[in-house]
Amino acid sequence: MSDVDIEDTINRIKNHKSVQGIVIVNSEGAITRTTYLNEKKDEGDTIAKSIPILAQKARSLVRDLDPTNDLAFLRIKTKLNEILIAPDKDLLLIVIQGPKKQGEDDQ
Repeated sequence: MSDVDIEDTINRIKNHKSVQGIVIVNSEGAITRTTYLNEKKDEGDTIAKSIPILAQKARSLVRDLDPTNDLAFLRIKTKLNEILIAPDKDLLLIVIQGPKKQGEDDQ
C-alpha cells in the first residue's frame, strides 16, 4: 500500500461519524500513522502496544484451525466502543469507533 493510498484510506475512514481514532502500526509494532495526537497520545500508544498482540493471537488461532487460512479482519465490540482490526502484509490498521445507535447508518 503506497503512502497516498494510506492517506486516502485514513481520510475516508475518519470522516465516518462514529470513528474516534485510527492507528496504523508496522510489522514491528511501531506507529506509522495515528490520529491520536496531543492529549490522546497515550491512548494511541496503548492501542499500538496491545492490539497487535491480540491480532497475532487471533491469526494464530485461525491458522491452527486451518493452516491454509489467514485472518482477514477482526472486530471487537464492547459496551463503550468497537475495535476494528484489518491486517495487511506489512501493516495493521486499527480503527476505534463509538457504538452505533439502533437504526444509525455508517455516514
